[in-house]
Amino acid sequence: MRSSRWASSPPLAGLILLAGALAAPTAHATDAPAQRPATGRLLVLADRPSDDGAARAAVAAAGARRSGPAVPQIGLVTVRPRRGETVAQAARRLSAAPGVAAAQPERRMRLRELPNDPALALPDPVAGTPASPLPAETPLAWPLLQAGFPGAWDVTRGEQALVGVIDTGVDASHPDLAPKIAHLVDQQTTISYGPAGTDDDGHGTHVASLACAATGNGIGIAGAGHDCRLVIEKTDLTDGSIAAAIVDATDRGVHAINMSFGDDGSRPASVAIRRALQYAAERDVVLVAAAADEPVREQGDPSNVLQPTGSGPDIEAGIGLSVTAATYDGERAPFAGYGSQISLAAYGTTGGPGSAPPGIVGAFPLAPTRFERAARPCNCRTSIAGDSRYGYLAGTSMAAPQVAATAALVRALNPDLSGRAVVRLLKRTAERGPGRGWNRELGWGVLDAERALTTARETDARPPDSRASATALAGGRVELRWSVEDTAPPQVRASGARAVELVVVRLRDRRVVVRERVPPSGRARTFEGRAGERYGVLSRAFDRAGNREPRPRRFDDVVRARK
Repeated sequence: MRSSRWASSPPLAGLILLAGALAAPTAHATDAPAQRPATGRLLVLADRPSDDGAARAAVAAAGARRSGPAVPQIGLVTVRPRRGETVAQAARRLSAAPGVAAAQPERRMRLRELPNDPALALPDPVAGTPASPLPAETPLAWPLLQAGFPGAWDVTRGEQALVGVIDTGVDASHPDLAPKIAHLVDQQTTISYGPAGTDDDGHGTHVASLACAATGNGIGIAGAGHDCRLVIEKTDLTDGSIAAAIVDATDRGVHAINMSFGDDGSRPASVAIRRALQYAAERDVVLVAAAADEPVREQGDPSNVLQPTGSGPDIEAGIGLSVTAATYDGERAPFAGYGSQISLAAYGTTGGPGSAPPGIVGAFPLAPTRFERAARPCNCRTSIAGDSRYGYLAGTSMAAPQVAATAALVRALNPDLSGRAVVRLLKRTAERGPGRGWNRELGWGVLDAERALTTARETDARPPDSRASATALAGGRVELRWSVEDTAPPQVRASGARAVELVVVRLRDRRVVVRERVPPSGRARTFEGRAGERYGVLSRAFDRAGNREPRPRRFDDVVRARK
């Protein structure tokens, strides 16, 4: 068994609840694998993402009917074919129109969850059988402790962190979620399952709580992001709805977006979703998607867009994170995806079939969830301190929001890190198994939140700032002085300036007459100029973290040498 980082630590007040104190749940339900159903609409994309005028003109000329989201930031218009025309016919005609890059049939994705196999849905007849890796005293919050979140919270509580959750909405009245919601946005376009602050399904409430449940309030569970807040984008899982949600969450300033859904990868990803993901990535949003909840190499869209086939072993590759599920022992969950589209893993279940407890505890709406209303009810609801608005679910859906919350904590702590830099940091700091490096089972390893945050705190990504001045002395000599300031965000440690490059240019012919590296704390130096000549002086600083001050666009100072 993999060693536990928290086994010898004292309990955390208000965080650890013993598993034995709960009603024992059994198993959970899910959707069976299926092809992505069509919606009967088309996604029309302009040639230029920033200009959807051509797409709108083509739609008008074709007599198509506007239906669903229009997202001008990525050049998207959603339409239905004109009467008497099939979706395929309309797609061919609109694809050939001037100014249109693509016209694709829209499809609907499905949530990532544990498959509804009988061995996973039936209750374990004997509690605590050898199949379970957990002793009776293991706390409900074991994924948070195992992944090092208490240590991460010692670095930051994430007061400024903002996580976007694209899912089935949330129960906004839940005491673990009500104080954490920054925005509720309804992105449903085909079928309405109620406002964004309601969740008839239950999936969105559970996922959102794993990311940002109210922490330290003496109620229920703790969220991975501690004090982070939520932008809830309620989707009907259609391509247009998802694309609109990604763009809207980005425009609302989220640090990370969680997407615990996907398809089977049998069709290319929609251009609309690709553009929306690129739109977010270019604005430094960390994109996190749940990998497949099947033991397959193809993780489907959007995971396979964030980490394309073959790119997993390259730590620099990809525009986001495709997250598979790990067990308590740090093994890949039997139901979870693997292979070259996997970025890293996070805890998504206790163990394999028959393990107890059967998943990760998160918030549930008060009303029965889809899992409980299924033909084979999950019996996954449980109570914490007498409150029954909690339940167990397992899956990559449960792993992904822990990663998204960690990414948001890192981005809020160290805003100098780009989204791509955070993606690399989470891979680099993941806890690796034997052999280290990347492997097809867990990608770069299991999420290590403590190491990620402590590394982010020590990562100085801000260039120093310097300024030079020049004073004319007698006999054509010029005295140069310089100053350097190396700063960092409030909770990040600046590495300190290492050197300054001084450059002096004779303005008459733009000839460089001095180029010299000097210590940052040096006093002054002089050079021999020519009386009457004018000289431009500039400086460029370097710090110990390898950051370089951008090349100045103008001289810091200009001086005329005198006799």
